[in-house]
Amino acid sequence: MSNALGLAAGMLLDGWLGEPRWLWNRLPHPAVLMGRVVGALERRWNTGRHRKAKGVAAMLVLAAGALALGALLELGGVVVQALCVAVLLAQKSLVQHVSAVAAGLRLSVGEGRRAVAMIVSRDTADMDASQVARAAIESGAENFSDGVIAPAFWFLVGGLPGLLLYKVTNTADSMVGYRNTRYAAYGWAAARLDDLLNLVPARLTALILVLLSGQWTGWGAMIADARRHRSPNAGWPEAVMARALDVALAGPRSYDGQLRHLAWVNESGRKSIGPAEIDGAVSLLWRAWWAVMIFTILVACGLSFT
Repeated sequence: MSNALGLAAGMLLDGWLGEPRWLWNRLPHPAVLMGRVVGALERRWNTGRHRKAKGVAAMLVLAAGALALGALLELGGVVVQALCVAVLLAQKSLVQHVSAVAAGLRLSVGEGRRAVAMIVSRDTADMDASQVARAAIESGAENFSDGVIAPAFWFLVGGLPGLLLYKVTNTADSMVGYRNTRYAAYGWAAARLDDLLNLVPARLTALILVLLSGQWTGWGAMIADARRHRSPNAGWPEAVMARALDVALAGPRSYDGQLRHLAWVNESGRKSIGPAEIDGAVSLLWRAWWAVMIFTILVACGLSFT
């Protein structure tokens, strides 16, 4: 019961307070601290020979530390659980950043580009309004999965040890899980573990979005799109979101000045989109959040009576 209760309380705090600037302007956010540890290990070990083995060792160190710290924090009971969940889930922050793109686009394409550059890694300088909107919607769908559903899932499964293991893995993947000269070998373990930990949550996110948007008839096409996606997990929530909004997502985009011809998600959907479609995505993300919240409360209440 305590995990479900702690999750429900933490989700309410996150949905209400989000990321309070007054606090994180004074203290380093736990995700920042995780990043510092990941960065320190990378600078020390991502050199010389056997970088893949060193990357595996780094992930073992990070995982062991996350599990140990999580077990220690568990001793604080439901209150500490709820506070940790509130800090490490990102629903309000996510929708605020995505909504900021819609607000920016309503002013100008340039403002939309500046807003979307805060949440995506692709090149944004030459994006048109539709590309900006697509990037925002894709980011919202993907980050709802790995910033809300996945940490909530692993907290329910493994308490604070499970939550911290997921978050440190996701942080490591975001920093070193790239297929380039510097990180391809060293970041292999972080990327593969992140893929594994997101395997169930990404598909669970897709199922939640399907239930709320009624997209059952397109399930086969959504699975096909998800399997064509460059990520083994991100394509699942994106495929459902695309059909819920009747838009085409993904497709060609530029990274580091190089155009990449990636597969479309829901290619037959509308490609000329803007702030209204971003607003639709935000609305669906909030409805999904509330659905998870209500389910979690029901689980907590049900367990309390058994």
